Amino acid sequence: MSTKDAQDENAGPVVRPYRPEDRDAVYDVCVRTADAGGDARGIYRDPDLMGDLFAGPYVHLAPHLAFVLDDGERAVGYAIGTADTAAFAEAFRREWLPRVADRYPRAEVPRTPDDHMIELLHTPERMVVPEIADHPAHLHIDILPEHQRAGHGRRLIHTLLTALRRDGAPRVHLAMLTANTGARRFYDRLGFHELTVPDPGPLTYLGRSTEIAHAR
Repeated sequence: MSTKDAQDENAGPVVRPYRPEDRDAVYDVCVRTADAGGDARGIYRDPDLMGDLFAGPYVHLAPHLAFVLDDGERAVGYAIGTADTAAFAEAFRREWLPRVADRYPRAEVPRTPDDHMIELLHTPERMVVPEIADHPAHLHIDILPEHQRAGHGRRLIHTLLTALRRDGAPRVHLAMLTANTGARRFYDRLGFHELTVPDPGPLTYLGRSTEIAHAR
């Protein structure tokens, strides 16, 4: 059965594993939700910057932990992650950064939005937060606004949690912009709770078990 047939049969978007041909759509979803959930197109000089930072390394390094929401035409959302954040940060530096670093030279003193995001790109070790080492996995989820509030986020999260647990991760964390209150309500409904991290800056860290039974 084709993706389109499956979509028609289920009368709505389907969650399925990521495929390489989803790359452009995933990058599009990433940038269109990168401004605290809003559209970041036009904020950054290079439209691929957000994808190269927050999506590309995951689908490249851990494609078995990447899932998309397919509306029958394209990916309109995704959930991606890693079961081992420390190992992922090492692989990011070793395997991913050499693929993109030349495209994004670092500024001596970050000033612009691009500069600050490029600095994050060049410092993958920032992902390793010792205080939450007991939540070794981490994830990202993004869905285009027109497909939000329809239960698709829960389906994506549950699919990824199952895969993370199969990979041996007992707990998962995420870092979200504290200002994104809508996202916080979504995560609260899915059983995430706040994790204590010293000096988190503009971020809030949330975590939960990868057991589906812990979702509300």
